[in-house]
Amino acid sequence: MRVTFWGVRGSLPVPGPAAAGFGGNTSCVQITAADGSQVILDAGTGIRALGLALAGRSRSVHILLTHLHLDHIQGLMFFAPLFDPGTEVTIWGPTSEHRPLRERLGRYLSQPLSPLEIRDLPAHVRFEDALRPPWRIGDLEVKAALVAHRGPTLGYRLTAEASSVCYLPDHEPGLGEDLGTAEPDWISGYALAKGASLLIHDCQYDDDEYGPHRGWGHSRVSDALTFALRSHCSRLILTHHDPDHDDTRLRQIGEQVAEQWAQMGGDGTPSLAREGQVIEVG
Repeated sequence: MRVTFWGVRGSLPVPGPAAAGFGGNTSCVQITAADGSQVILDAGTGIRALGLALAGRSRSVHILLTHLHLDHIQGLMFFAPLFDPGTEVTIWGPTSEHRPLRERLGRYLSQPLSPLEIRDLPAHVRFEDALRPPWRIGDLEVKAALVAHRGPTLGYRLTAEASSVCYLPDHEPGLGEDLGTAEPDWISGYALAKGASLLIHDCQYDDDEYGPHRGWGHSRVSDALTFALRSHCSRLILTHHDPDHDDTRLRQIGEQVAEQWAQMGGDGTPSLAREGQVIEVG
């Protein structure tokens, strides 16, 4: 599998030179399997550039939304394949007992927030509940599960042959749990992350910042690292960078991450996601 990061920022996009190194676009990751099948994880502002790259080249597109907070869907109205009548786009997302996915997304893709209505999109668009038994998109097996974050939120695990990627960009597994001692079955997201070849995980705050933000649905450095250690993933990349963290601050956090990981006895070296980064898994 090839993993391409098109957006790694959390909460809101951050333009300008201070964020140019790690990138300022919000969450969007592309997974491409050996057979050419692909999925797009989240539709933050990073999906705009991805859509331009796909325009006229892909007739079937699958978008897997973790949840419907604005930073994970705000790129949809600028995604070029949605304006191509020859393209089939399937949008997968979390279920709700109140409104179907199409109707909930329609609250954003409608007046007064959007110049067009969701029904006006020229592409052939389907909306599907992702909280179901594992299913396949070409060579990719997709599994979704609810995780700890405000509002109905999904994590995903994508598997192709012996390789797997777990995607948990908005996740607070340490809320109400001691991650170092809790039984695995009680840890949010554990079943998705266990033994993953690559874990892409939320790390919005350093440990000093976390206190006032506890319960907001995001992880601090120590919890993200403990979760990764408990889940026995082969490689860890931390994402959903706080908009107040410029490149200098993120480099400092990266050094903290490497130091703490070594002290914990972890293998390899975790890194912070960068926009434009491409990783081959397996």
